[in-house]
Amino acid sequence: MNLFALQRQFREWLTGEDPVAAASFGDAAAAGLSVYLNNYRSQLMTSLTDAYPVVHAWLGEGAFMRAAARHVDAVHPDSWTLDDYARGFPASLAITHPNDAEVGELARLELELGLAFVAANGRGADPASLEHADWTQAVFVITPTLTLVPITTNVVAILSSLLAGTTPPAAAALPQAAVAAVWRRDFRPLFRTLEPLEADVLAMAIRGRTFGDICDVIAKHEGEAEGPGVAGRMLAQWLHDEMVLGVCPSRSQT
Repeated sequence: MNLFALQRQFREWLTGEDPVAAASFGDAAAAGLSVYLNNYRSQLMTSLTDAYPVVHAWLGEGAFMRAAARHVDAVHPDSWTLDDYARGFPASLAITHPNDAEVGELARLELELGLAFVAANGRGADPASLEHADWTQAVFVITPTLTLVPITTNVVAILSSLLAGTTPPAAAALPQAAVAAVWRRDFRPLFRTLEPLEADVLAMAIRGRTFGDICDVIAKHEGEAEGPGVAGRMLAQWLHDEMVLGVCPSRSQT
């Protein structure tokens, strides 16, 4: 047996407990294979527990470990680093808890908070440096830590309570689907629910639409008289939150 075939059979044993693969190593290897299998599963379970302490607190020990075990059975590592393994857990939870939408959404928010913490650094724009910007054609440079997460439940309130160590509210559906923003300011990951209009125009900013385009959308929604004030307040909030690192001209102007 060459090395490649040996490695493949060993992987088949670890990921699927394939008896044919186990038999190829001989009866004397049975005890050692069991040790490797236990270590493999334990490491994956530990990585999920470490990555999702909030979800663990929400589900409780038993339910979390059962969900983690199902994930380990169904999803195998495919990256050079074990840190990446936890990224697929929210999707697994959404499947295993179809009637409890807050579970998958809570995991997605917790995942994004962790990713925001380790994302590339970026310093928020100094408002004074934007004094002479051509706002009609300006395109925002958005912090790489910012992610918009669709939500359908009161998961933001649940997450806030669990992080604060207080009793979380019961899970409940939102009156309408919403969007939560997750980002980092300085060294602190943050999150908040966006109003529908802000969610729409912030998504435009992420896609590279000009501030002029954004103002047009706001004016259509709020009216010509109120639109500029609403746009100005949103921009001030984004700068305060350090979501905006700067502005540059639109590609059509370069």
